[in-house]
Amino acid sequence: MSRKIFRVSLLTAVCAAALTTGANAAGFYIQEQSVRGLGSAFSGSTTNLDDASTIFFNPAGMTKLEGYQTQVGVNVIMPDSDIDNRGTTSGPSAGAPLGGNSDNPYQPTPVPNGFFSAQLTDSLWAGIGVTAPYGLASEYDKGWFGRFDSTKTELKIIDVQPTLAYKFNDWLSIGAGVNIQRASADLQNRVALGAGTEGDSQLKGDDFGYGYSFGAQIKPWDATTIGLNYKSSVHHNLDGRITITNGVGAVVAPGVLSTNGSAKLVTPDQASFGISQKLDERWTVQAGATWFGWNNFDNITAIRDSGAVASTVFQNYQTTWAFAVGAEYLASPEWTLRAGVQFDQTPTTDEFRTSRTPDGDRTWASIGATYALTPQIDLDMAATYIDVADEEINVARGAGAGRFIADTSGSVGILAMGVAYKF
Repeated sequence: MSRKIFRVSLLTAVCAAALTTGANAAGFYIQEQSVRGLGSAFSGSTTNLDDASTIFFNPAGMTKLEGYQTQVGVNVIMPDSDIDNRGTTSGPSAGAPLGGNSDNPYQPTPVPNGFFSAQLTDSLWAGIGVTAPYGLASEYDKGWFGRFDSTKTELKIIDVQPTLAYKFNDWLSIGAGVNIQRASADLQNRVALGAGTEGDSQLKGDDFGYGYSFGAQIKPWDATTIGLNYKSSVHHNLDGRITITNGVGAVVAPGVLSTNGSAKLVTPDQASFGISQKLDERWTVQAGATWFGWNNFDNITAIRDSGAVASTVFQNYQTTWAFAVGAEYLASPEWTLRAGVQFDQTPTTDEFRTSRTPDGDRTWASIGATYALTPQIDLDMAATYIDVADEEINVARGAGAGRFIADTSGSVGILAMGVAYKF
């Protein structure tokens, strides 16, 4: 009995580490790291971001920024998720009523980011970006029918990326950065304690991890830009405390069920490719594709502090692609308008999908604009609607917890504002 409860709690812990705030991007990636990029559904993220947020998407793009520039933005993500029971069982030893549906587990969440770039010479640039590329905040009702799968999830990954870029000539620039990440997690779900009783499982842990980014921009002709970017995976080992409490809040089996533990999280590596074409002085069209190495997240292995393997749970995430097309229009010297669409595949499969990641293929529609308030200050704005395809969940959740069977549907709205300043 103790091993099974321990397995449920640690599985819950690391599963959530692979999630995104409000499930706004497939898998667990928060793509919203540039207001200008969001306005065209990130169709030009590797080729023609002309502010300091290019540090995140393609550091080679810094070589187009004169002098010193800074950019800050915030994306307010507003997810809506609906999970309908399609035959969930509470398990023979749970003993409690199955429970009803939960309200939307997500709240509107602001996701900020900030960047700074500096032209050091005619050929060399330095910059830094601070972003939150992964994270989740969701909370279901404690009595809902999927409570053995999840009740609360909070994950935050903060990324700091010091970056250098070098311009070889008018047609070739490269850039590279180091990604320093801090991950913290607080994962909760209900567990069956036997004899018709339930308890709460919680894991809190954190870790630092390191990776790298590399990008290039090529201009074979004056009006054409080709962009390439690669971000490595980052390995985290979430060290923390697993606590199981009973119905009156007392800790269950200190040192046995409630103990220190760890679980590994590997973020996906990703490779992006893009091309933009300036049609005339006003119109630019662009397209991009990103490959995600989600197969890095193929299983969850939970380790006790003694070194023993508590469990190995397969996630079977699949590698995916995201494709985007869009355009920008210079309406006046002050106004630049943009729009785009994106199709973003989910890495999850029916056999392994959970209520922490009620994920499906996503279709984006975005609009945005930049207003040149002064020669030094630009105001950016963007809005996006994401339709999340209907999917299924059908997973076992340990002894006494039964099988969680449900249909999922959802959508996400995003409003973003930013300001860029040129020194």
